[in-house]
Amino acid sequence: MSHQSTLIELRGVSKRYGSVEALRDVDLAVQTRQIVAVVGDNGAGKSTLVHVLAGLVQPDAGSIAVRGETVRLDSVAKAAELGIASAFQQPQFCENLDVSANIFLGREMRQGLSVRDDAGMYAKAREVLNTLSTPVRAGQSIASLSGGQRQTVAIARTLLNDPSLIVLDEPTASLSVTQTAEVLDYIVRLRSAERSVIMVCHDLPNVFAIADRIVVMRHGAVCAVHPTADTTYEEVIAEISGVSKGAVATRMRARASRARMPRSGEAE
Repeated sequence: MSHQSTLIELRGVSKRYGSVEALRDVDLAVQTRQIVAVVGDNGAGKSTLVHVLAGLVQPDAGSIAVRGETVRLDSVAKAAELGIASAFQQPQFCENLDVSANIFLGREMRQGLSVRDDAGMYAKAREVLNTLSTPVRAGQSIASLSGGQRQTVAIARTLLNDPSLIVLDEPTASLSVTQTAEVLDYIVRLRSAERSVIMVCHDLPNVFAIADRIVVMRHGAVCAVHPTADTTYEEVIAEISGVSKGAVATRMRARASRARMPRSGEAE
């Protein structure tokens, strides 16, 4: 196993939209070869945080350091230059193109100034798909793929420039159980390939299944950071909702008890 060091660090990052404080004095550090899950209720600041990391939104205050050097993520291109790639919820594809063309959409390889290098793009697409060990083929029609396979293509698209950090916004949203398991496996493969992942996810079982650390956000601030092995569902849910851990545990026990109760007309 390679030595872990700090890959990216946010210090005191804040962002305001009018009267809304979307991010408030956020501190966050991600180590190399680490999956960090960011969780929180709607309006917690997760999307704004992702957009800052992707270079789509610039913070009003605070600093960002990549490998110890303070940087300004003022564009997606700058983020890519620094080894940060992002994939957002419900990725957009051109239904009339194959997987290879969609992976390179807007970033087509060319021979000279005008001739598109279809063979080169196909070969590179096969390479990044093989990195994930996915059965999706570069020449497949994107229209023929399932939701999970499309998310796989979105992840493959982030690998074109061999990034060190991949930011995923709800990568398992709206997927079936089987498709979700496949995508989670691909995310783990990213970590095995010496990459780090920041994953915004609302589904706590998925978070606990693969994350090394869990960052809990509430009202634009980071309210807790846990090594996954050192926390529980009850503790994380309590921090997300702002209620006591005891109250959450009581509700979960009551829900489990109701689920075990026989329905009317059923034998006990």
